[in-house]
Amino acid sequence: MHLAFDDWDQVRTAYHVARLGTVSAAAEVMGVHHATIIRHIDALELQLGTKLFQRHARGYTATEAGNDLLRVADATQDQLSQLAGRLKGQGEAIKGDLIVTSLEFMSPYISPILARFQQKHPDVEIRFLTDERLFRMEYGEAHLAIRVGQKPSDPDYVVQPLRQFSMGLFGAKSYIEKFGQPKGFADLKDHRFVGFEGGGSRAPTQTWLIENALAENVTYKVTSTMSAFDAIQAGVGLGFVSHDIGERDSNLVQCLEPKAEWEVASWLVTHVDLHRTPKVQRILRMMKENLT
Repeated sequence: MHLAFDDWDQVRTAYHVARLGTVSAAAEVMGVHHATIIRHIDALELQLGTKLFQRHARGYTATEAGNDLLRVADATQDQLSQLAGRLKGQGEAIKGDLIVTSLEFMSPYISPILARFQQKHPDVEIRFLTDERLFRMEYGEAHLAIRVGQKPSDPDYVVQPLRQFSMGLFGAKSYIEKFGQPKGFADLKDHRFVGFEGGGSRAPTQTWLIENALAENVTYKVTSTMSAFDAIQAGVGLGFVSHDIGERDSNLVQCLEPKAEWEVASWLVTHVDLHRTPKVQRILRMMKENLT
């Protein structure tokens, strides 16, 4: 059966398991969780439609099909080692794509850091992707993801704490002049809010609106953080803005003291296979220096 290029990680996993005889030994050599090894072997056997290993108490023994695969993988490993020798030293260069993902509301914090990174490393092409969906690091969709909310738990991810982002409830001066400024939580039921279409935000502030029976007061719905900010600025309703950004905006008035449940935890997330590369280490260091 023809194997696609994307299957090489699974082949490499099978190679190490066949060579070493146990999942734990292969996981240690490859620097991944043992669950990743098992998942790769199961997926490869399913795709090939044959068993590559006999499982037993002492470990894994290659079947005839597994030995065939081992011979091919061994030859390929030799070729890759020769190639690595020829390219020795080039891997330290900081160049090529750098793909960073986050939620859109973090752009004012992250964009200046990425700009400085590119100034220091002009051969790097930055791709900064802001989206509500979670990009899959294991599929090469990003070098670095800045996640918010619960700490990611994927065993193949290296996760480091970044910082807490405090959100505040703000309204434009034009809105406050027309509808008044709420004096406390009880007044919020008489106000309009800017929110997200279909609950399409993972932000805890949107959850807070729902939990406090204020979802019906969301009379202006958007699909992006920038659109929400523009709507708040235009005076159509109250809405949540990063606290330090809102405080610096002369057109915005803070309506209530920030609440702990409005805070957003953030995390630096990289894939274990890319975590130690010079490019990723360099951008991680800049993020920590500027955002922690």
